[in-house]
Amino acid sequence: MENILQEIKDKLIANGQDPENYLKGLKHNRAINYWEYVMVDTLLTLQNPRTDFKDETIFIVYHQITELVLKLIRHELDQLCLSEMQPSLFVEKLNRMVRYTDLLCSSFSIMNQGMSYEDYNQFRLSLSPASGFQSAQFRFIELMCTDIDLLIPAYLRNRVTTETTIEEKFSMLYWQEAGFNRETNKKNKTLSDFEQKYLPLFVQSAHTMKTHNLNNRYKLILPKLNETEQKSFIEALRNFDRKYNIEWPMVHLETARTYLKSKGETKTATGGSHWEKYLHPAFQKRIYFPDLWSATELENWGVEK
Repeated sequence: MENILQEIKDKLIANGQDPENYLKGLKHNRAINYWEYVMVDTLLTLQNPRTDFKDETIFIVYHQITELVLKLIRHELDQLCLSEMQPSLFVEKLNRMVRYTDLLCSSFSIMNQGMSYEDYNQFRLSLSPASGFQSAQFRFIELMCTDIDLLIPAYLRNRVTTETTIEEKFSMLYWQEAGFNRETNKKNKTLSDFEQKYLPLFVQSAHTMKTHNLNNRYKLILPKLNETEQKSFIEALRNFDRKYNIEWPMVHLETARTYLKSKGETKTATGGSHWEKYLHPAFQKRIYFPDLWSATELENWGVEK
């Protein structure tokens, strides 16, 4: 016990704290319960349906779960991109991201098989212009994972020069296709509202991640590893890239097809995008680590068999 107390005192002193006052304060601490630590009561009040359709609650809870899982991925990326660590820990954190993405993929059955087709296509009418497209966490993850130039569609990349600023590149990103008409030069409300709220933060993140994104980080680390370590490293990166950028979008697409195309008519997305084209990984070809894939794999990215 004396050793533990001394270790606590040493840590507090190292952090510039007064050990005596800190330890005196501990005697006033009360025991914590599960519901307090997890804030269960607060968590369960965060669902506010806009209609009386019962399955809207399922829809809200599912998307809140998705945002929490995305937060777990960002939590790992914060460390992978901005901290130094041993290669084995780097791989472990990549594998955590793979497991989180597996959860995103498997959880889509909650949506795909768990809601009334009729109810969904009624309550969704009250949600416009809201769209899952407006998930800021999804965009932050993209900017943390790869070079911003790789988020620009192939047909626009010839417009990028050494003089093109990060701010200018944002007008070219693939996700502009969901709400920006390049012929009329107009943005829909889903996109314009989204950018009004988040664009300055995205630009700031892009500047920070210009040299720190995961695609750059792994290239610095890989040459320092032995052959066995390199194999594990590359496998983890490829697993995440495939699952996050092919498997997850495909289960998302299949769910959209269930509710928007399965009964003889094709419905529009609440955000107004051409959802089937936008969601399909073969169209987007969002690839975070292209150097880890063969030419054939890149060509067939997301192609349905």
